[in-house]
Amino acid sequence: MVQGRQLKVLAVDDDALVLINTSMMLEELGHQVLEASSGEQALQLLEANGDVDLVVTDQAMPRMTGLVLAGEIAKRWPGMPVILASGYTDIEEARVMNLPRLAKPFSETDLERVIARITEAQPSAEAV
Repeated sequence: MVQGRQLKVLAVDDDALVLINTSMMLEELGHQVLEASSGEQALQLLEANGDVDLVVTDQAMPRMTGLVLAGEIAKRWPGMPVILASGYTDIEEARVMNLPRLAKPFSETDLERVIARITEAQPSAEAV
């Protein structure tokens, strides 16, 4: 768990094996996980589950890329952190959108580090 807090994380990837692996790593880290296999499904799950803390999304998905999904999330749920997971080394739009990146393939330690970096940058509800 990050800072002793369980997060509700939405994992998004069109590759079933990668999605399962990402979900398992998140669960090992102590988080509750929702899974989506597309950007459209991710948006539906976010609509239905108002208490999601974080989204980890693949970039290269058909119909809706991770960047497009991140843009939709920013419009509908301002402040919701999104981690962009990609095997591509340089995605200029991710820099412009100030999205944290997770290089594929990634380890559980890599995932834990980027989640910690994001959650440390956000004020917690308990601190307010």
